[in-house]
Amino acid sequence: MHEHITMMKYILQGKTPVKEPDLYKWGAFMQSTEKIIKQTALPGDATVSTVFLGIDHGFSSVFGGNPILFETMIFGGEHDGYQERYSTYEEAEAGHQRAVEMIFEVS
Repeated sequence: MHEHITMMKYILQGKTPVKEPDLYKWGAFMQSTEKIIKQTALPGDATVSTVFLGIDHGFSSVFGGNPILFETMIFGGEHDGYQERYSTYEEAEAGHQRAVEMIFEVS
């Protein structure tokens, strides 16, 4: 018998992720620009984008640990496709800065 696994949905209240069981409220939040933490366009056509994911990409309800709710990606340039994920807003801000610095190291 298979257990039904429900993906926990989250929205941000300020910088704090909170569970949002209402699918319509969650969907409205995810369509808003509030999910964008920071975007930085850099030389060499590279962009660093850090966003709130809205669902736990770490599956903490199944595997334990803190939910993984934020992601930084680099689009374009030498590090195109780079990705890092985090549990907190503060980790996401720090990760965004690391990604920006990584691009300047190769420029």
